[in-house]
Amino acid sequence: MATRTTDSDFSFDPTEGGREEEGGGGAVEGLGPWRLAARRLRRNRVALAALALFVLMVALSLAAPLYATQIAKRSPSQTGVTDRITVDGKQVDVVSPDGSPIGPGLRSEYPLGADALGRDVMVRMLYGGRNSLFVGFMSAVLTTVLAVSLGLAAGYFRGAVDRVISSVFDILWAFPALLFAIALGTALALGGLNLGFTRLEGDSIWIPIFIIGVVYVPYLGRPVRGQVLSLREKEFVEAAVAQGMGPGRIMFGEILPNIASTLLVFGTLIVANNILLETALSFLGAGIQPPAPSWGNLIGDGADRIVTAPHLSLVPGAAIVLTVLSLNLFGDGLRDALDPRAKVRLR
Repeated sequence: MATRTTDSDFSFDPTEGGREEEGGGGAVEGLGPWRLAARRLRRNRVALAALALFVLMVALSLAAPLYATQIAKRSPSQTGVTDRITVDGKQVDVVSPDGSPIGPGLRSEYPLGADALGRDVMVRMLYGGRNSLFVGFMSAVLTTVLAVSLGLAAGYFRGAVDRVISSVFDILWAFPALLFAIALGTALALGGLNLGFTRLEGDSIWIPIFIIGVVYVPYLGRPVRGQVLSLREKEFVEAAVAQGMGPGRIMFGEILPNIASTLLVFGTLIVANNILLETALSFLGAGIQPPAPSWGNLIGDGADRIVTAPHLSLVPGAAIVLTVLSLNLFGDGLRDALDPRAKVRLR
Protein backbone atom coordinates (compact mmCIF):
# COMPACT_ATOMS: atom_id res chain seq x y z
CA MET A 1 0.00 0.00 0.00
CA ALA A 2 1.22 3.52 -0.81
CA THR A 3 2.87 5.21 2.18
CA ARG A 4 3.23 8.90 2.82
CA THR A 5 6.83 10.09 3.13
CA THR A 6 8.78 13.29 3.64
CA ASP A 7 9.88 15.81 1.01
CA SER A 8 13.21 14.01 0.67
CA ASP A 9 11.47 11.10 -1.04
CA PHE A 10 9.94 10.95 -4.51
CA SER A 11 7.54 13.75 -5.27
CA PHE A 12 5.66 15.02 -8.27
CA ASP A 13 5.10 18.58 -9.30
CA PRO A 14 2.62 18.87 -12.18
CA THR A 15 4.05 22.24 -13.19
CA GLU A 16 7.42 20.65 -13.99
CA GLY A 17 6.16 18.07 -16.47
CA GLY A 18 6.34 15.14 -14.12
CA ARG A 19 9.52 15.08 -12.01
CA GLU A 20 10.55 12.48 -9.47
CA GLU A 21 13.25 13.16 -6.94
CA GLU A 22 14.95 10.83 -4.52
CA GLY A 23 16.84 12.03 -1.50
CA GLY A 24 20.55 11.86 -2.26
CA GLY A 25 19.91 10.96 -5.92
CA GLY A 26 19.29 12.59 -9.24
CA ALA A 27 16.03 13.51 -10.81
CA VAL A 28 14.11 11.53 -13.41
CA GLU A 29 12.56 13.90 -15.93
CA GLY A 30 9.74 13.36 -18.42
CA LEU A 31 7.19 11.33 -16.46
CA GLY A 32 3.69 12.57 -17.20
CA PRO A 33 0.96 12.61 -14.56
CA TRP A 34 -0.78 9.50 -15.95
CA ARG A 35 2.43 7.45 -16.01
CA LEU A 36 3.28 8.61 -12.53
CA ALA A 37 -0.23 7.72 -11.34
CA ALA A 38 0.12 4.25 -12.87
CA ARG A 39 3.44 3.78 -11.06
CA ARG A 40 1.89 4.87 -7.77
CA LEU A 41 -1.02 2.50 -8.29
CA ARG A 42 1.30 -0.43 -9.01
CA ARG A 43 2.98 0.17 -5.65
CA ASN A 44 -0.33 0.13 -3.80
CA ARG A 45 -0.73 -3.58 -3.13
CA VAL A 46 -3.98 -3.21 -1.24
CA ALA A 47 -5.59 -1.44 -4.20
CA LEU A 48 -4.29 -4.04 -6.65
CA ALA A 49 -5.53 -6.88 -4.44
CA ALA A 50 -8.94 -5.19 -4.26
CA LEU A 51 -9.00 -4.84 -8.05
CA ALA A 52 -8.12 -8.52 -8.45
CA LEU A 53 -10.94 -9.48 -6.07
CA PHE A 54 -13.43 -7.36 -7.98
CA VAL A 55 -12.31 -8.84 -11.31
CA LEU A 56 -12.77 -12.30 -9.80
CA MET A 57 -16.32 -11.47 -8.69
CA VAL A 58 -17.14 -10.15 -12.17
CA ALA A 59 -15.61 -13.20 -13.84
CA LEU A 60 -17.59 -15.59 -11.64
CA SER A 61 -20.81 -13.74 -12.41
CA LEU A 62 -20.11 -13.75 -16.15
CA ALA A 63 -19.49 -17.50 -15.95
CA ALA A 64 -23.01 -18.12 -14.60
CA PRO A 65 -24.42 -19.62 -17.84
CA LEU A 66 -21.40 -21.90 -18.17
CA TYR A 67 -21.75 -23.14 -14.59
CA ALA A 68 -25.51 -23.59 -14.94
CA THR A 69 -25.34 -25.62 -18.17
CA GLN A 70 -22.13 -27.58 -17.71
CA ILE A 71 -21.91 -28.23 -13.95
CA ALA A 72 -25.20 -27.62 -12.17
CA LYS A 73 -27.28 -28.54 -15.24
CA ARG A 74 -30.20 -26.45 -14.03
CA SER A 75 -31.46 -22.94 -14.65
CA PRO A 76 -31.76 -20.29 -11.92
CA SER A 77 -35.56 -20.60 -11.89
CA GLN A 78 -35.71 -24.41 -12.00
CA THR A 79 -37.31 -25.74 -8.83
CA GLY A 80 -36.59 -29.06 -7.14
CA VAL A 81 -38.92 -29.36 -4.17
CA THR A 82 -39.37 -33.10 -4.67
CA ASP A 83 -35.80 -33.84 -5.79
CA ARG A 84 -33.48 -36.10 -3.84
CA ILE A 85 -29.67 -36.21 -3.93
CA THR A 86 -27.10 -38.63 -2.59
CA VAL A 87 -25.07 -37.40 0.39
CA ASP A 88 -22.55 -39.80 1.97
CA GLY A 89 -24.30 -42.74 0.33
CA LYS A 90 -27.76 -41.75 1.59
CA GLN A 91 -30.71 -40.28 -0.28
CA VAL A 92 -31.54 -36.81 1.08
CA ASP A 93 -34.47 -34.56 0.21
CA VAL A 94 -33.46 -31.24 -1.32
CA VAL A 95 -36.32 -29.72 0.64
CA SER A 96 -37.32 -31.64 3.77
CA PRO A 97 -41.00 -32.30 4.57
CA ASP A 98 -40.99 -29.44 7.09
CA GLY A 99 -39.87 -27.05 4.35
CA SER A 100 -36.20 -26.70 5.35
CA PRO A 101 -33.83 -26.78 2.35
CA ILE A 102 -30.42 -28.44 2.42
CA GLY A 103 -27.49 -26.25 3.39
CA PRO A 104 -24.02 -25.82 1.87
CA GLY A 105 -21.76 -28.86 1.69
CA LEU A 106 -18.78 -30.41 -0.09
CA ARG A 107 -20.69 -32.02 -2.94
CA SER A 108 -21.08 -31.50 -6.66
CA GLU A 109 -24.82 -30.84 -6.43
CA TYR A 110 -26.04 -27.79 -4.51
CA PRO A 111 -22.59 -26.78 -3.15
CA LEU A 112 -24.15 -23.68 -1.55
CA GLY A 113 -27.38 -25.41 -0.69
CA ALA A 114 -30.89 -24.83 -1.97
CA ASP A 115 -33.69 -22.39 -1.23
CA ALA A 116 -37.22 -23.13 -0.07
CA LEU A 117 -38.29 -24.00 -3.64
CA GLY A 118 -35.36 -26.32 -4.23
CA ARG A 119 -33.51 -23.91 -6.51
CA ASP A 120 -29.72 -24.06 -6.60
CA VAL A 121 -28.36 -21.15 -4.51
CA MET A 122 -25.02 -21.21 -6.34
CA VAL A 123 -26.68 -20.81 -9.74
CA ARG A 124 -29.00 -18.10 -8.48
CA MET A 125 -26.18 -16.23 -6.76
CA LEU A 126 -24.08 -16.18 -9.95
CA TYR A 127 -27.01 -15.02 -12.05
CA GLY A 128 -27.93 -12.55 -9.32
CA GLY A 129 -24.39 -11.19 -9.52
CA ARG A 130 -24.77 -10.71 -13.28
CA ASN A 131 -27.95 -8.71 -12.77
CA SER A 132 -26.67 -6.67 -9.82
CA LEU A 133 -23.37 -5.83 -11.52
CA PHE A 134 -25.14 -5.02 -14.79
CA VAL A 135 -27.48 -2.62 -13.01
CA GLY A 136 -24.55 -1.10 -11.10
CA PHE A 137 -22.45 -0.51 -14.23
CA MET A 138 -25.20 0.67 -16.54
CA SER A 139 -26.73 3.01 -13.97
CA ALA A 140 -23.24 4.41 -13.31
CA VAL A 141 -22.87 5.10 -17.05
CA LEU A 142 -26.25 6.86 -17.07
CA THR A 143 -25.34 8.86 -13.96
CA THR A 144 -21.99 9.89 -15.45
CA VAL A 145 -23.44 10.95 -18.80
CA LEU A 146 -26.20 13.04 -17.20
CA ALA A 147 -24.04 14.50 -14.44
CA VAL A 148 -21.13 15.42 -16.71
CA SER A 149 -23.38 16.98 -19.35
CA LEU A 150 -25.34 19.03 -16.81
CA GLY A 151 -22.25 19.90 -14.74
CA LEU A 152 -20.32 21.07 -17.79
CA ALA A 153 -23.23 23.21 -18.99
CA ALA A 154 -23.85 24.74 -15.56
CA GLY A 155 -20.19 25.52 -14.89
CA TYR A 156 -19.36 26.83 -18.35
CA PHE A 157 -22.43 28.92 -19.24
CA ARG A 158 -23.18 30.06 -15.68
CA GLY A 159 -25.97 32.61 -15.28
CA ALA A 160 -29.51 31.40 -15.94
CA VAL A 161 -28.34 27.96 -17.14
CA ASP A 162 -26.42 27.43 -13.92
CA ARG A 163 -29.37 28.53 -11.78
CA VAL A 164 -31.79 26.14 -13.50
CA ILE A 165 -29.46 23.14 -13.39
CA SER A 166 -28.38 23.86 -9.82
CA SER A 167 -32.04 24.05 -8.81
CA VAL A 168 -32.63 20.62 -10.35
CA PHE A 169 -29.62 19.28 -8.42
CA ASP A 170 -30.93 20.81 -5.20
CA ILE A 171 -34.37 19.27 -5.67
CA LEU A 172 -32.92 15.80 -6.25
CA TRP A 173 -30.44 16.31 -3.41
CA ALA A 174 -33.25 17.23 -0.98
CA PHE A 175 -34.70 13.71 -1.06
CA PRO A 176 -32.84 10.85 0.67
CA ALA A 177 -31.52 8.63 -2.13
CA LEU A 178 -33.07 5.42 -0.83
CA LEU A 179 -36.53 6.88 -0.14
CA PHE A 180 -36.59 8.66 -3.49
CA ALA A 181 -35.55 5.47 -5.29
CA ILE A 182 -38.17 3.41 -3.44
CA ALA A 183 -40.91 5.86 -4.43
CA LEU A 184 -39.86 5.82 -8.09
CA GLY A 185 -39.33 2.06 -8.09
CA THR A 186 -42.75 1.35 -6.63
CA ALA A 187 -44.51 3.67 -9.07
CA LEU A 188 -42.66 2.41 -12.15
CA ALA A 189 -42.95 -1.25 -11.12
CA LEU A 190 -46.73 -0.86 -11.18
CA GLY A 191 -47.15 1.23 -14.32
CA GLY A 192 -43.93 0.82 -16.28
CA LEU A 193 -42.19 3.67 -18.07
CA ASN A 194 -43.22 5.11 -21.43
CA LEU A 195 -40.25 6.80 -23.14
CA GLY A 196 -42.09 7.66 -26.33
CA PHE A 197 -39.96 5.58 -28.69
CA THR A 198 -40.28 2.51 -26.44
CA ARG A 199 -42.02 1.33 -23.33
CA LEU A 200 -40.37 -0.36 -20.35
CA GLU A 201 -42.54 -2.83 -18.49
CA GLY A 202 -42.58 -2.81 -14.71
CA ASP A 203 -40.47 -5.97 -14.43
CA SER A 204 -37.79 -4.76 -16.88
CA ILE A 205 -34.23 -4.62 -15.56
CA TRP A 206 -33.91 -1.18 -17.18
CA ILE A 207 -36.38 0.27 -14.65
CA PRO A 208 -33.92 0.08 -11.68
CA ILE A 209 -31.12 1.19 -14.01
CA PHE A 210 -33.07 4.34 -14.88
CA ILE A 211 -34.08 5.00 -11.27
CA ILE A 212 -30.59 4.59 -9.78
CA GLY A 213 -28.97 6.49 -12.65
CA VAL A 214 -31.20 9.52 -12.04
CA VAL A 215 -31.10 9.46 -8.23
CA TYR A 216 -27.31 9.82 -8.04
CA VAL A 217 -26.94 12.55 -10.69
CA PRO A 218 -26.47 15.44 -8.18
CA TYR A 219 -23.88 13.44 -6.20
CA LEU A 220 -21.57 13.62 -9.23
CA GLY A 221 -22.99 16.66 -11.02
CA ARG A 222 -22.28 19.11 -8.20
CA PRO A 223 -18.53 18.28 -7.92
CA VAL A 224 -18.24 18.43 -11.72
CA ARG A 225 -19.93 21.83 -11.78
CA GLY A 226 -17.55 23.11 -9.10
CA GLN A 227 -14.48 21.99 -11.01
CA VAL A 228 -15.74 23.43 -14.29
CA LEU A 229 -16.41 26.79 -12.62
CA SER A 230 -12.77 26.82 -11.54
CA LEU A 231 -11.35 25.65 -14.87
CA ARG A 232 -13.55 28.14 -16.74
CA GLU A 233 -11.25 30.95 -15.57
CA LYS A 234 -7.98 29.25 -16.57
CA GLU A 235 -5.71 30.58 -19.30
CA PHE A 236 -6.13 27.58 -21.61
CA VAL A 237 -9.89 28.20 -21.78
CA GLU A 238 -9.32 31.87 -22.58
CA ALA A 239 -6.87 30.81 -25.29
CA ALA A 240 -9.43 28.40 -26.75
CA VAL A 241 -12.05 31.16 -26.83
CA ALA A 242 -9.55 33.49 -28.51
CA GLN A 243 -8.93 30.84 -31.19
CA GLY A 244 -12.63 30.82 -32.02
CA MET A 245 -13.58 27.45 -30.53
CA GLY A 246 -17.26 26.91 -29.83
CA PRO A 247 -18.67 26.12 -26.37
CA GLY A 248 -19.16 22.42 -27.17
CA ARG A 249 -15.57 21.96 -28.32
CA ILE A 250 -14.22 23.84 -25.30
CA MET A 251 -16.33 21.88 -22.81
CA PHE A 252 -15.69 18.42 -24.22
CA GLY A 253 -12.30 18.95 -25.84
CA GLU A 254 -10.56 21.23 -23.33
CA ILE A 255 -12.30 21.11 -19.94
CA LEU A 256 -13.50 17.50 -19.84
CA PRO A 257 -10.00 15.96 -20.17
CA ASN A 258 -8.91 18.02 -17.17
CA ILE A 259 -11.56 16.46 -14.92
CA ALA A 260 -10.98 12.90 -16.18
CA SER A 261 -9.10 11.89 -13.04
CA THR A 262 -12.02 13.05 -10.87
CA LEU A 263 -14.45 11.06 -12.98
CA LEU A 264 -12.31 7.92 -12.72
CA VAL A 265 -12.27 8.07 -8.93
CA PHE A 266 -15.96 8.93 -8.65
CA GLY A 267 -16.79 6.19 -11.16
CA THR A 268 -15.58 3.37 -8.91
CA LEU A 269 -17.44 4.79 -5.92
CA ILE A 270 -20.63 5.36 -7.93
CA VAL A 271 -20.66 1.73 -9.11
CA ALA A 272 -20.30 0.56 -5.51
CA ASN A 273 -23.08 2.86 -4.30
CA ASN A 274 -25.32 1.81 -7.18
CA ILE A 275 -24.87 -1.87 -6.35
CA LEU A 276 -25.81 -1.16 -2.75
CA LEU A 277 -28.87 0.85 -3.78
CA GLU A 278 -29.97 -1.87 -6.21
CA THR A 279 -29.59 -4.41 -3.40
CA ALA A 280 -31.76 -2.32 -1.10
CA LEU A 281 -34.42 -1.76 -3.77
CA SER A 282 -34.57 -5.44 -4.72
CA PHE A 283 -34.70 -6.46 -1.06
CA LEU A 284 -37.71 -4.19 -0.59
CA GLY A 285 -39.38 -5.34 -3.81
CA ALA A 286 -38.85 -2.11 -5.78
CA GLY A 287 -35.83 -3.22 -7.81
CA ILE A 288 -35.25 -6.29 -9.96
CA GLN A 289 -38.48 -8.25 -9.93
CA PRO A 290 -38.71 -12.04 -9.32
CA PRO A 291 -38.21 -14.57 -10.76
CA ALA A 292 -35.10 -12.78 -12.03
CA PRO A 293 -32.49 -13.15 -9.28
CA SER A 294 -30.36 -10.40 -7.79
CA TRP A 295 -28.29 -10.25 -4.66
CA GLY A 296 -30.91 -8.05 -3.04
CA ASN A 297 -33.96 -10.24 -3.61
CA LEU A 298 -31.91 -13.34 -2.71
CA ILE A 299 -31.31 -11.82 0.71
CA GLY A 300 -35.00 -10.98 0.92
CA ASP A 301 -35.96 -14.56 0.03
CA GLY A 302 -33.82 -15.87 2.88
CA ALA A 303 -34.86 -13.33 5.49
CA ASP A 304 -37.78 -15.47 6.67
CA ARG A 305 -35.47 -18.46 7.19
CA ILE A 306 -32.49 -16.69 8.68
CA VAL A 307 -32.51 -19.07 11.68
CA THR A 308 -33.14 -22.42 9.98
CA ALA A 309 -31.35 -21.68 6.67
CA PRO A 310 -28.96 -18.75 7.19
CA HIS A 311 -27.02 -19.56 4.01
CA LEU A 312 -29.87 -18.14 1.93
CA SER A 313 -29.01 -14.62 3.13
CA LEU A 314 -25.36 -15.00 4.14
CA VAL A 315 -24.10 -16.18 0.74
CA PRO A 316 -25.41 -13.22 -1.34
CA GLY A 317 -24.63 -10.89 1.57
CA ALA A 318 -20.99 -11.99 1.53
CA ALA A 319 -20.86 -11.45 -2.24
CA ILE A 320 -22.16 -7.88 -1.82
CA VAL A 321 -19.65 -7.12 0.94
CA LEU A 322 -16.70 -8.43 -1.08
CA THR A 323 -17.71 -6.60 -4.24
CA VAL A 324 -18.44 -3.23 -2.64
CA LEU A 325 -15.41 -3.41 -0.33
CA SER A 326 -13.09 -4.21 -3.24
CA LEU A 327 -14.47 -1.28 -5.26
CA ASN A 328 -14.10 1.15 -2.35
CA LEU A 329 -10.52 0.04 -1.61
CA PHE A 330 -9.56 0.31 -5.26
CA GLY A 331 -11.24 3.72 -5.48
CA ASP A 332 -9.21 4.94 -2.49
CA GLY A 333 -6.01 3.66 -4.09
CA LEU A 334 -6.91 5.27 -7.41
CA ARG A 335 -7.58 8.57 -5.68
CA ASP A 336 -4.18 8.49 -3.97
CA ALA A 337 -2.46 7.56 -7.23
CA LEU A 338 -4.07 10.43 -9.14
CA ASP A 339 -3.39 13.00 -6.39
CA PRO A 340 -0.63 15.26 -7.79
CA ARG A 341 0.28 16.36 -4.26
CA ALA A 342 0.89 12.82 -3.02
CA LYS A 343 4.46 11.87 -2.14
CA VAL A 344 5.05 8.13 -2.29
CA ARG A 345 8.11 5.93 -2.23
CA LEU A 346 8.42 4.27 -5.63
CA ARG A 347 11.25 1.85 -4.78
